[in-house]
Order: sequence, then structure tokens, then C-alpha cells
Amino acid sequence: MSTPSPIADTSLRRWRLAIFAIFTASGLSIATWASRVPAIKDALGIDNIQVGLMLLMAGIASIAGLSLSSVILARFGARRGMLGAMLTFGAGVATIGIGTDLVPSYAVVVLGLVLFGLGNGAVDVMMNVEGAAIEKQVQKTILPLFHAFFSFGTVIGAGIGALAAATGTGVLAHTLAIAAVIGAIALVSIAQVPPRAATMDPDAPDDPAAPQGWRARLHVALSAWREPRTYALGLVMLGMSFAEGGANDWLALGVVEGHGGEEALGAVGLAVFSVSMTVVRLFGGPLVDRFGRVAVLRVLALTSALGLLLFILAPTVPLVFVGAALWGAGTSLGFPLGMSAAADDPARAAARVSAAATIGYVAFLCGPPILGLISEHVGLLNTLYVVVALIVVSGFASGAARPLAGSAADTSPRRRRRR
Repeated sequence: MSTPSPIADTSLRRWRLAIFAIFTASGLSIATWASRVPAIKDALGIDNIQVGLMLLMAGIASIAGLSLSSVILARFGARRGMLGAMLTFGAGVATIGIGTDLVPSYAVVVLGLVLFGLGNGAVDVMMNVEGAAIEKQVQKTILPLFHAFFSFGTVIGAGIGALAAATGTGVLAHTLAIAAVIGAIALVSIAQVPPRAATMDPDAPDDPAAPQGWRARLHVALSAWREPRTYALGLVMLGMSFAEGGANDWLALGVVEGHGGEEALGAVGLAVFSVSMTVVRLFGGPLVDRFGRVAVLRVLALTSALGLLLFILAPTVPLVFVGAALWGAGTSLGFPLGMSAAADDPARAAARVSAAATIGYVAFLCGPPILGLISEHVGLLNTLYVVVALIVVSGFASGAARPLAGSAADTSPRRRRRR
């Protein structure tokens, strides 16, 4: 098994900064849309059912982008693939604004959301493949840190959105400005991404161990769906995606309806969850390097399950917040470490990341609505026991995250001993 050749320190720093920026841009785009939903709803005069249909179309497009990402990488390579995906979701953000203010049209906004979802879904796999490749170069676990920058992007986007709403800035002006920022980040960042055969970039030097020809690489891309390890990693990511998506959509309501808290306390509970998750993503890499992916995933699955149980059963609001903090901390690394494990073999990284991420994202997108339907029959807090069960399944499946023998992730004796 060949490993990526070392890259000069300066180029590596630029590459790493570029991927940080791409993660941030993706988070920025998502928060930009989310922060202006009320304004878009008012401008178009639509109801919640129509908003839900828009979200459904964006979700379907995101899954399509995830599924197509390995094909795009096989045909066009990482740099051109990411550039095209970023310009696509940037154009989607701009189209949302056009369909809201310039030519008010529900169909145009839906078109924008389709572009937005397609581009974000595709770039998600590609930027994670790049982040995993950087991990191989630096021999440290840093993919959780990249995901923390995605969170930073959502915070920045939400802040800008709140400011735009407070100052009466129109959706068109807001989205065009953000689209321009995304375009600039895309053009500057992609120039810093090195051509590499490991990401199936056709401009990279020939690698005799890599599949030759894009059709052969496409065959490799599709073969990931026939590997049992892909589905095991998908289970890891599915459980944690359910836990994260369920918190984003139902935690605040659980504080209010389940525990009798005020609406403001619900928002505080969600903030506690989000901050806890982001902090662990910022500082969790060294723990993974010290104890290994499998041990960390199992401990965090236990932490998440206990935190969620405490959230459900807590007799007082302070204990509810403690449960939310443990829930967020335990959920934090499941998705990024699943991505990192899927990318262990650089020659097949894109295919495996795409397949595993698709399983996780289907859970992330479809999980909250499913929980909502169940809650109508058994109550919201009781419904969260379903998430507890899926977190436990994720913990039991964590053994699949062990580095592949002979892969780039398994080349360091120090890392082998610790994993």
C-alpha cells in the first residue's frame, strides 16, 4: 500500500488553512439560509408545510450530492470537484435571495435550495477526504478540529443573519454578499490544495498503486458499497447523527414541554449542547492520538447515552443542562472519526467516505422527522429513548474505526500501539 508523499511545511500549512476555510464556508452557507427562513417565509407568504417541502428538497439534493461526490472525484479530481461544488452552493445561496426579493418565486427559492444542497453535500465528502489526507501527513488526529471550524462557520453565519435581520437588510443583499464571500474563499482556497493521486486528482503524478483511468477509479468508488466495514462505520455515524440531529431539532422543545422550562431555557439548553460539542471537537484530537479511535468512540458513546438518559429523567432543570452537556460532548466526535476511519486507505478514501457519510446524513436528515412522528404517540422525552438505543448501537460498532492494517493510518508504530 502506497502512502502520500511528504509535503513541504509551507505547502502543508497553506493546504490545512485552505481546508479550514472550506469547512467554515460550508457552515457559513448553511447558517445564512437558516437565519433568514422567517424573512423568506414572510416575503413569499408561505406556510410551514411549504417551508417543510423546501427543506425536504434541500435534504434530497444533499444526499444526491453525497452520493455523486465519489463519481465527481473520480472524473474531475479533488481540486476541480471542490471548486465546482463550492461555486454550486454559493450560486444556490444567491438564487435563494433572488427568489425572495428580486423575482419573488417559491420555485426559484426551491431551485436555490437544490443547488445549495447539491453543492454542500458534494463538498462535504471532498473536504473530509482532504482533511483525512492532511491527518496522514501530520500524523495527528485533526479532523475533529476541521469540524469545529464548520461549527464556527455556522456561528458566524447566524450572527451575520441576526444582524441583517435586526438592521432590516434584505435577503437579496445578504445572500449576494455571502455568495461573493463563498466564491472568494473557493478561488483562494482551491489554489492551495495540492494535486494528489490519493484523492484521484488527474493532475497528480502517476501512482502505480492507484487505479488507472477514471472509469477504473469510478469502479473503485462504487465498490465501497459492497464492503461490510462501510456499513459498520455507517452505523457509528448513524447513531451519532441521530443524536446530533435530534438535539438540534428537539432538545429545546424537550426542555420546554418535557421539563416545564421557559422558552429561553430551551434555547440555553441547546446552546449548552452546542458549546459542549464544539469544545470537544476543538480539543479531542490529542485524546484520539493518545488512546485511539475505538476507545474514544466507545467512551463518548457511553457519555452521550448517559447524558441523554440524564436529560430525559432529570428531576431539576440544572441536571437537564448537565445531561445536555454530556449529550453534546459524547456526540461530538462520532461523525468526524467515522469520516477519518473511512479514509484510512487513500486510494479508496473518496468512495468509502461518500458511502459512510451518506448513511450518516440520511439519519441526520430523516431522523428528526421520524422522532417527531413517534413523539405524537408516546411523548417527546419517551421518544428520545430511541436515540439512546441508536447511540448504544454506535458504541458497539465502533470497532470498525480501527485503522486498516497496512494503511497510511497504520504506518506509525506509536499509533499502532495506541490503537
